Amino acid sequence: MRTLRAHVCAPPPGRLCEGPVWDPRTGELLWVDIRGGHIHRATLTGSTPDLAPWATISLDPPVSAVLPCASGGLLATMGDTIFRVDSPVAAERSFEKSPGGTFAQPLSPVVILPLPDDGVRRRLNDAKVDPRGTLLAGTMSEDGVPDSAALYRLDPDGTLATLRTGVTISNGLGWSPDGHTLYYADSPTHRVDAFDYDLDTGTLSEGRPFAHFPDGEPDGLTVDAEGNVWIAVWGAGQVRAFDPSGNPHTTVEVGPSQVSSCAFAGPDLDVLVITTAAEGGAAREPGAGRLFACVPGVIGLPSTPFADERLVSADGR
Repeated sequence: MRTLRAHVCAPPPGRLCEGPVWDPRTGELLWVDIRGGHIHRATLTGSTPDLAPWATISLDPPVSAVLPCASGGLLATMGDTIFRVDSPVAAERSFEKSPGGTFAQPLSPVVILPLPDDGVRRRLNDAKVDPRGTLLAGTMSEDGVPDSAALYRLDPDGTLATLRTGVTISNGLGWSPDGHTLYYADSPTHRVDAFDYDLDTGTLSEGRPFAHFPDGEPDGLTVDAEGNVWIAVWGAGQVRAFDPSGNPHTTVEVGPSQVSSCAFAGPDLDVLVITTAAEGGAAREPGAGRLFACVPGVIGLPSTPFADERLVSADGR
């Protein structure tokens, strides 16, 4: 097993940076600062990869994920609602909540999750699009209430289905190169599980243990073109890669303990970009809340945009 070290990138720190995704349409990296309610965009620069901040969309927090849409806009998960940012140039401006409590266009709600009214504070957390353009999005308990969250599927026609219940902090979504295996983390279990995944129906089998993390919690993850699974380990200050059989492959030393997610970026998808957080006492750690990068010698899988064409056509946008 090899060990690499990531270097810090230029963007200033956030409080809870998460969900990096490369948008090949614009040649930019997207990521969120959940607590700040920000969607950031930046381009890759230099021979030693760095990020040049380009624009920020400021919304009402929490904003837990951002993903490209086939229509040219973006999908954003906020609180209990999945929104579409309709304008393809939305990142050139800043949108904030209006005094009346509604969002100025071009935000439009796609679906509001039917969260239980039982006093548990829940919100959307990690979200990814499968290779066929279907969204998977999970929730979490803000107070760590066991088994109170779930994993949902949003189909391209706007239909919402529940895939798993009994989750505490839904995280870490990614698919094998053939799309038939889903990797998924319920972070407090200290484990990433692998599921057989049906691309035609967006359904999954019972999971099987894939990788264990006794010294931290698995958070966001990504999969490379060879099928290796790269997992951010919250609390351990590392990204750890495992081959498709679950054997350790690579460790990336990041620095700050709260490593939150990772994604392959750049025109060749050969740069691993890593997000971190600065929550609680970890805010005093050097580099906490910053983005980091390294070139691990493998390439990532291209992301698939959410297939929202039918939704756009249905509401006339």
